[in-house]
Amino acid sequence: MSDSTKNSSTKAQQAEKPWNGRFTEPTDAFVEAFTASVTFDQRMYQQDIAGSVAHAKMLTHVGVLTQSECDQIIDGLGQIKQKIETGEFNWSIKLEDVHMNIEAALTDLIGITGKKLHTGRSRNDQVATDIRLYLRDEVDQVLSELKRLQNALINLAENEAETIMPGFTHLQTAQPVTFGHHMLAWFENLERDRSRFIDCRKRVNVMPLGAAALAGTTYPIDRNFTARELGFEGVCENSLDAVSDRDFAIELTANAALLMTHLSRFSEELVLWASAQFNFVELSDSFCTGSSIMPQKKNPDVPELVRGKTGRVNGHLISLLTLMKGQPLAYNKDNQEDKEPLFDTIDTIKGSLKVYADMMQHVSVNKEAMREAAIRGFSTATDLADYLVRAGVPFRDAHEVVGKAVRLGVESKRDLAELSLQELQQFSDQIKADVFSVLTLEGSVAARNHLGGTAPEQVRAAVKRARLKVAD
Repeated sequence: MSDSTKNSSTKAQQAEKPWNGRFTEPTDAFVEAFTASVTFDQRMYQQDIAGSVAHAKMLTHVGVLTQSECDQIIDGLGQIKQKIETGEFNWSIKLEDVHMNIEAALTDLIGITGKKLHTGRSRNDQVATDIRLYLRDEVDQVLSELKRLQNALINLAENEAETIMPGFTHLQTAQPVTFGHHMLAWFENLERDRSRFIDCRKRVNVMPLGAAALAGTTYPIDRNFTARELGFEGVCENSLDAVSDRDFAIELTANAALLMTHLSRFSEELVLWASAQFNFVELSDSFCTGSSIMPQKKNPDVPELVRGKTGRVNGHLISLLTLMKGQPLAYNKDNQEDKEPLFDTIDTIKGSLKVYADMMQHVSVNKEAMREAAIRGFSTATDLADYLVRAGVPFRDAHEVVGKAVRLGVESKRDLAELSLQELQQFSDQIKADVFSVLTLEGSVAARNHLGGTAPEQVRAAVKRARLKVAD
């Protein structure tokens, strides 16, 4: 190859780069692939195009672009969007990222006017804006799936308001509760998650565009105009902070880690409850798999996998925190590494919420097995202690009396309600014939008839309040 041919080839390759003026040698092929992000950030194409449309309108509003140029840019971006969505768009690693791929395609399509679009902005504020727009859209979808799951739990709670099951501490039978009450406990976990995402969305929905590379721009831009076009609630007040801030992404990932922790704990219960040893619930066949060797198996793969994916999201949170901890202001190339963990976090929580919402709509409850388990575990022992306290026995003495009664029950393999009045009275003469009204499971749960209690009446009232919450 002649020198002139080599120079021509080098110039052709460098011409594809937006920053080629400063460089005399082409980018190493491996470095080109190593530093490119287009393979994963192309998912933000809709947000990138929306940001560019708003930016073009703002530049026209302040007189930097003519209306004709703005119309050409918007029409061209519309054609590019259509090509992307039909699979006709050719993404190039040489152009590094989603932003330059779209800008280069626009210039190819409409000529020199396409080169004017980047006036008054940098890829630094452009990518920060795209991420915020993307996360805002994704948070809205997460909130929608959260509501679906919450509604499934509300329906279960309403249907099973009187279904008695053992409540556990240390995974040991403690006191009887209702299954409806238990489902509403998970509802409350998710309601706090939902409130965190709603709150996080406010900090996501602030616009960096206009910060340019780090110091702002000399052009007479109108950032509030652009913010209104894009539906942002405000603009980032400091240009340095605007391009380098990623705490909104870390906050979202932290919220996601908490959400996944809640789903993981819920999954642990479903795995236990669906086992032959508990037999409290049955998951639909649609959400389980079998064994390649054991024909009797019905494995709760969905809750197990969600439980496993929790570690994945926790890891992403640590990755993002570590990514940011050593960065000086303002933008650094390190921040390219924020997207893959962030994107995977979003995909993971959306998928987990969707499958959970679908699964919980098809859960069968084994009321008999739950009731039998509650009977076996002396779950009304505290009720007997409370009965004695109301009769004037100090609580610590009552605790000892009931402990002795439970020991008799263990030795004779009978529940407290199955012991005779005479047997109970040998431990305390304060025990009367009416004691059996508090030793029944129904009596135990009904007695906790206060706000936040497990009584069926309270569960139904809580269901009504829950429906109002998710209706907001």
